[in-house]
Amino acid sequence: MSQDIDYGNLMHTAMRGLIKTVLTSVSENGLPGTHHFFITFDTRQDGVELADWLRDRYPEEMTIVMQHWFENLEVGDDGFAITLNFGDAPEPLYIPYSAIKTFVDPSVEFGLRFESPEDEEEFEPVAEDSIEVEEEESDQQDAEVVSLDSFRK
Repeated sequence: MSQDIDYGNLMHTAMRGLIKTVLTSVSENGLPGTHHFFITFDTRQDGVELADWLRDRYPEEMTIVMQHWFENLEVGDDGFAITLNFGDAPEPLYIPYSAIKTFVDPSVEFGLRFESPEDEEEFEPVAEDSIEVEEEESDQQDAEVVSLDSFRK
């Protein structure tokens, strides 16, 4: 049986587990020291819950800041709920871990970024005979295209 190990998926699962652990600690003990978080998430992801006016304002992605004022942080297996202040109006949110695109704690220069297939450039394999190499010369002349066929015997 020949199966590949999906390291990318395993890494994302581990990183989301790290976020869950950190948020659980914050929910139990508060934010220590100068720690604070910038969390960017996909507002279109299934399971995201936010007010209609926020969804209208942020139709694709939104970044929240957990720092001075937040309430009702409840950490679950699949995501977390939190109430944040938007212009003196408290708003409850629910964010599944799978919706998180970035998690950053600038106080300690720590960050996680989750790549999705649409974030990556599309890769198309090319036939060996059509591979070309471009070399740019140091004196900023035009690039020279060299066909690999010229090196074959």
